[in-house]
Amino acid sequence: MKYQNNFNPTISDEDVFSEIVKEKEYIGYYNLVHQETTAFKDYASGVKQSNVVVIGIGGSTLGTYAIYKFLKYSKKLTKNLYFLETTDPIDIKSKLEAINLNDTLFVVISKSGTTVETVSIFKYIHSLVKIDKNNTLVITEFDSKLNEYAKANDMKTFEIPKNVGGRFSVFSAVGLLPLAIVGIDIDELLGGAKEVYDSFFSKSVDYDGVMKKARLFVEYKNSFNINVVFSYSSRLEGFNKWYIQIWGESLGKVDINSTRQGLTPVGIIGPIDQHSFLQLIIEGRRDKTVTVIKVDDFHSDLKIPQVELEGLGELDYLDNIEFSSLINKQADATIASINNLNDIPCDVITIDTVNERSIASLMYEYELLTSVCAKFMYINAYDQPGVESGKIILKDKLKNR
Repeated sequence: MKYQNNFNPTISDEDVFSEIVKEKEYIGYYNLVHQETTAFKDYASGVKQSNVVVIGIGGSTLGTYAIYKFLKYSKKLTKNLYFLETTDPIDIKSKLEAINLNDTLFVVISKSGTTVETVSIFKYIHSLVKIDKNNTLVITEFDSKLNEYAKANDMKTFEIPKNVGGRFSVFSAVGLLPLAIVGIDIDELLGGAKEVYDSFFSKSVDYDGVMKKARLFVEYKNSFNINVVFSYSSRLEGFNKWYIQIWGESLGKVDINSTRQGLTPVGIIGPIDQHSFLQLIIEGRRDKTVTVIKVDDFHSDLKIPQVELEGLGELDYLDNIEFSSLINKQADATIASINNLNDIPCDVITIDTVNERSIASLMYEYELLTSVCAKFMYINAYDQPGVESGKIILKDKLKNR
């Protein structure tokens, strides 16, 4: 008698935790919270340019953008930060036209050192301005072709460790260096990430939350295979984009039984998407979980003024309400409308305030959540063979054009 199946037995929380502890010995992102930041801060303090342009794509930019987007309106930043991450010619041209390239530090980031999009944009920059050691910083693996180029031109380089995957690299030089240069406190970032690290690995609050959430996602993946992050702040638009990459690229895999696995990430912004996607959540198919992210303190006292609008007197109850209070009440209304249905899994994350520790804690928790989900699913969270095949095809097409 022969027997085959396409499912796995349920693995215990303790077994998963044990696997994560083992993995921590050779997967580098876990331990980035312990790193020394002096070299990053020393370099940052010497940058004279007013503008910083990060040239990269995917994991080389998304995490940095997420943190910058969250903090930029609450911090007195010392420099302007821009991202060139697409080969769309209109995007490239319009962004560069708004920047004084002679007062710009170019930060070229590529883990492999041969990323087509990154090298293409860097070549174009070369045609516009003189590129040399005074205005260019390279962040890459130390044995990459890009590192060879940097060394040949006496450019400053920082390393992306081989055991840190691109989409898990935000707390390495990839994110910390550009953020330090523009004036963000990278020690506070690492402090926020370390709080989650300590809580998880000591089996405290974050351990319980991550394990419970990961188990629900995986055990109900055939019913609820779409995971919606509903962020109630435009500041979290960058986080949503980062989440979509780390979730999709890490968890869309073939497992040990050659069964295709995957959880589909959706990132939306409230209250904007209350008027579109919420309809699909409430009355559409029951195939979605919802995570609502709120910000408790927006650092803003902006209020709705007491202005009389003829014919709209019935909305006078809005007068003198702070916009931060309004958006959180909109979030609460969404949460209540979902919970009242009793058939949509929903959880709520409340960020205390807008600072480095808050966004770093959120992102590190999602890195852990991704890794734990992968263990429950018996897949490798850190490779991306489905992406690599497309890169090979692209290079063949370009070489044989």
